[in-house]
Amino acid sequence: MRVVVLGTGLMGAGMARSLLRAKLDVVVWNRSAAKARPLADDGAVVADDPKSAVVGADVVITMLFDAESTAAVMAEALPAVKDGGVWVQCGTVGLDGVAHLAELAAKHGVPFVDAPVLGTRAPAEQGKLTVLAAAPVELREVVAPVFDAVALRTVWAGERAGDGQRLKLAANSWVLSITAATAQAVALTRGLGLDPDAFLEVIAGGPVDSTYAQVKGRTMIDGEFPPSFGVDGAVKDAELIVAAMAAAGTDDRLMRVLREHYRAAAERVGEKADMASVVVAFDPR
Repeated sequence: MRVVVLGTGLMGAGMARSLLRAKLDVVVWNRSAAKARPLADDGAVVADDPKSAVVGADVVITMLFDAESTAAVMAEALPAVKDGGVWVQCGTVGLDGVAHLAELAAKHGVPFVDAPVLGTRAPAEQGKLTVLAAAPVELREVVAPVFDAVALRTVWAGERAGDGQRLKLAANSWVLSITAATAQAVALTRGLGLDPDAFLEVIAGGPVDSTYAQVKGRTMIDGEFPPSFGVDGAVKDAELIVAAMAAAGTDDRLMRVLREHYRAAAERVGEKADMASVVVAFDPR
């Protein structure tokens, strides 16, 4: 099976390496070529452009920042996808975005799988993501080797394009919330004159503990934010969640506040910092 990965940033590069470990034939492309070249050392073929990358591909994976960038890349690539080739769209693009991308795939007669992933840089590198997928049943066997390579499990949200995005936005609303809640508690503990490590110790092993709170909390306390899930992505996803809440008719006030906190962190620390940098929105120190 030949698999193409378009977009080799924090997530795409790790997914490509997981595919290579599974002995699949992997071609990669990235707009910034420097991010794709190291994958040649792992056995991937590095393509010069999206159109040449997808020639002969059985599965084309897109892992790009947003719907706009994905549409631009695939408008160039789709005419070169072979008959029977499948497009697996793994980025978080929201409800309007996935509808546009599915229409683009249909226009070119390419089967489309809506498959955003849950996880950050390390799970992507380790092949331990969770795929939140939606596609007609007949496509599931085709993409199974790809999902088995990059993920510990696949959750099928439905057959309708967009159901994967719906489940991903719900999951990300929880991720953004728990990260910001951890930041709030870390900042408050420190602000009250205590060692913020005490907060992590209090919740450790208890019913309200989580690996995410411990990992992100440690990053917040250390004050170093190497990107695992970029804060720019957190801002983008918060905006997509607010839009989805409007479509669903649910109250979006909490998510709007969270969006502004992540936006403030991006402005103060830099867009490429990890989302744990949201702690600076609660405590600039």
